[in-house]
Amino acid sequence: MSNKEYRLTDSSGFDSIKLHESSSIPQPGPGEVKIKFHACSLNYRDLIISKGLYPLPIKSNTIPASDGAGEVIAVGEGVTHLKVGDRVSPNFNQDHIGGQLTEEAFMSSLGGGLDGCLRQYGVFRALSCVKIPSSLTFEEAATLPCAALTAWNALYGISDKTLKPGQIVLVQGTGGVSVFGAQFALAAGAKVIITSSSNNKIATVKKHLGEMNVLTINYSETPEWGKKAKELTGGRGVDHILEVGGDKTLKQSFEALAFGGSIHLIGFVGQGNGSSITGSEIVMGTLMKSACIHAVLIGSVEQFNAMNAAIETHKIKPIIDKVFEFEDVKSAYEYQWSQQHIGKVVIKISQ
Repeated sequence: MSNKEYRLTDSSGFDSIKLHESSSIPQPGPGEVKIKFHACSLNYRDLIISKGLYPLPIKSNTIPASDGAGEVIAVGEGVTHLKVGDRVSPNFNQDHIGGQLTEEAFMSSLGGGLDGCLRQYGVFRALSCVKIPSSLTFEEAATLPCAALTAWNALYGISDKTLKPGQIVLVQGTGGVSVFGAQFALAAGAKVIITSSSNNKIATVKKHLGEMNVLTINYSETPEWGKKAKELTGGRGVDHILEVGGDKTLKQSFEALAFGGSIHLIGFVGQGNGSSITGSEIVMGTLMKSACIHAVLIGSVEQFNAMNAAIETHKIKPIIDKVFEFEDVKSAYEYQWSQQHIGKVVIKISQ
């Protein structure tokens, strides 16, 4: 039996992701489980790591991809909550079990500080793995650890600012985090505003989400989309913003925000000609809106389990744009980099 795995040999781009084959398969020690992976999904983070653009240290010769789903095929001594045959995913930050994220746990991220999931077999700390929803396929479940959990943490991670029925959530774009945020918001009885530069993407997302409680703004046609969002809410503004764009979208986010609302800082994928926000504008925007600024760094095992329970209860299905074969990883990276996708890009692991 062999173990095929991809490794990032340097930071020169997608060509640096090389397939390796080993005759040795790791065995679990005490408190560990061995996972046979069936699928992985990609995130923007995976792309910029390969290009040397990620702002945090990366393990040398790392196995890429934080997100994977598979089955337990061996358990180490002392493991009682998981057994052979369980369908699981390892948590993004392996040491973030519950409570507030620590600096040490922040450095335990898969596909960065630790080897990730783009492989056939891997050994992980059992306490850092969660059972995936029985209603999902491996491909669907592989989309959850980063994008879905980030959206869940944004909407439910601050106890006195959790999403409530009837509130309004604005999500930027049609990538994984934003689409999951929209799905969770609708399931909670909230309303959603989706921004995108593509009317085709807007139409496709609405086919998945439905028309009820879903409003949209094409920001290429309406650059001042913050004002438009306020108009759509009768001048009140939105309660939650999943801010994935960064400095070039933050100014409009403050414009769209209701007094006392929350901006959940998630990413920096914003492109285009928007003007960057200044430090003084951030300070004044926060004060004048009495805003909660929430930095979201994925989520804990505890939150992962809570999210999976909600996915089961509400029968939420991840939106997968395209599935690539394990041997075609470079094409998967290139496709996601092109930003053609809606929802998630998945890689099926060879069996």
